[in-house]
Amino acid sequence: MPEAQPDQSSFTEALHSAGPAENLADKLRLYGRFVGAWSFDASRHLEDGTVLTGRGEVHFGWVLEGRAIQDVWILPARNKGSQPSPGAWTFYGTTLRIYDPGLDAWHIFWSDPRNQYYSRQLGRADGDSIVQQGADGTGASVRWSFSRITPNSFRWLGERSHDNGATWRTEVEFLAHKSSRA
Repeated sequence: MPEAQPDQSSFTEALHSAGPAENLADKLRLYGRFVGAWSFDASRHLEDGTVLTGRGEVHFGWVLEGRAIQDVWILPARNKGSQPSPGAWTFYGTTLRIYDPGLDAWHIFWSDPRNQYYSRQLGRADGDSIVQQGADGTGASVRWSFSRITPNSFRWLGERSHDNGATWRTEVEFLAHKSSRA
């Protein structure tokens, strides 16, 4: 006899929130403006000059009593249709973004169990952009940023440094657009 599946609605209800916590709403807008569904065109720049491309999706939502933003990044997109395959470059991961009033910054926790890739960063506004800096599981310095932000689009850039931030190499670029499913 198959094992009974737990009721996911209680988990979803406990995790998700309808909006930001009132007392932090102004600060939470930094990432809160991304809440919804997006599609993105992805480019990965390998060290040998090869560029891999693909189409993915990302979904942002309020969680934990509206005190955090969680997102899910998926490549290739689940409804990929006739797009070219990104080959071995795939991921299905999540970011938890938690605002820290004491630091006036965001704790960023990325987890991709498919590839066993994890990163912890601090994120802050930088003019019209958002810059997140930290390290990945290998100890390499990483810098991820959101720029060119409009209500319907943004650019996400992933960079890596092997010399403690003296120089940076672009590894990944995503050009995102608000999905009609949002």
